[in-house]
Amino acid sequence: MSLRDIQKAAVHCLLSVENGTNLRLALSCGKDLPDSEHAAFLDTSYGVQRFSGSLKDLLSSLLNKPLTDKNINALLRVAFYQLAYTRTPPHAVVNEAVILSAKWQHGKFKNLVNALLRRFLREKDALLEKVKNNSNLPEWFENRLYEDYPDDAHHIIQVSTQHPPLTLRLNRRKTNRQNYGEMLQKNNIAHTFLSDIAVCLQNPVKVSEIPHFAYGFVSVQDFGAMRAAELLQPKDGERILDACAAPGGKTAHILEIADCDVTAVDIDANRLQKVQDNLQRLGFQAALKAANAANVDEWYNGQPFDAILADVPCSATGTIRRNPDIKWLRRVDDAQKIAQQQVRLLDNLWGCLNNGGRMLFATCSIFREENQQQVSHFLQRHDDAQCVLQQQLLPDDWQDGFYYALLQKN
Repeated sequence: MSLRDIQKAAVHCLLSVENGTNLRLALSCGKDLPDSEHAAFLDTSYGVQRFSGSLKDLLSSLLNKPLTDKNINALLRVAFYQLAYTRTPPHAVVNEAVILSAKWQHGKFKNLVNALLRRFLREKDALLEKVKNNSNLPEWFENRLYEDYPDDAHHIIQVSTQHPPLTLRLNRRKTNRQNYGEMLQKNNIAHTFLSDIAVCLQNPVKVSEIPHFAYGFVSVQDFGAMRAAELLQPKDGERILDACAAPGGKTAHILEIADCDVTAVDIDANRLQKVQDNLQRLGFQAALKAANAANVDEWYNGQPFDAILADVPCSATGTIRRNPDIKWLRRVDDAQKIAQQQVRLLDNLWGCLNNGGRMLFATCSIFREENQQQVSHFLQRHDDAQCVLQQQLLPDDWQDGFYYALLQKN
């Protein structure tokens, strides 16, 4: 395995994110790495984002003045992550980073990189002790958490740097808790059931190693995300709309619960193909429409829906453990801006709902502007709407953060 290639790709990925690119797109920097190196590249790239605050503090504490060369600055943070948070042999991390640094700026920073990394190894425990209380969040984000969730903020911050759990949703049409638990045991896969249909694997495994995944027995889905279909309570024979449906986990869950007529809309045709792939693997069908759900004239035939899942675009701040770049890419006023954009979508979808129907408003955000405040404003605009249920799920050891509000059309 070429550790140097991993470091180089991780540096380019880090700089790409810091220039405003979404991490999942920035990961293309590692597309040419062989499979044997790709997992380490992913771990490093995600890890540097999770611990970005601590890594910047570490670097600052070892420098007499700011290091303005972007490549070397990023390389040192990548190497610090590998030395502090992985089991990669320390001598290999240092040697490869020094060799890589020699290829930039005619080797101008080679001695500096060597000196800083070796000093870090000598003083590792003391240096990590200095940054142990770093929240690895922007200051405004941390303050918002303590303002909105004073009793839960500390735990939210703690879990935000952990690896996200790998949770499976059982397809109740093909298996059940007892049968699938036996399959996992036979394959020596340690697991914990969180409910009758949710099982968390104690250690991540490849999808190809998940028993009967290809035959539609299970799907990968966050435990908190499973609440959506359960709260919507689809019934046999209903016409149901899943707006902003990709990648299709909630669409499939609806069809696992009831025999209903589902329309799935998403603005991204490529992501809509993922919905189709998921449904095909599970043995379901739905009407798929590539369109902006807010532009109802593009896709709506005028026949009202009995239920609508409005899984609207949001800041995704409940998923920073799974998408750690979000906390660095978001700005203090983003939630308010996104909430304003949600208004037209929600109002137009409401017009597609039957009298007596229900709409589940859903986000993966933990910011009130996009959640509780959005629902409050919606009820003020629509006197035929009643909120019959609200749930704010906060990130914890088992799930990401989600908000749900079930709205009844009277």
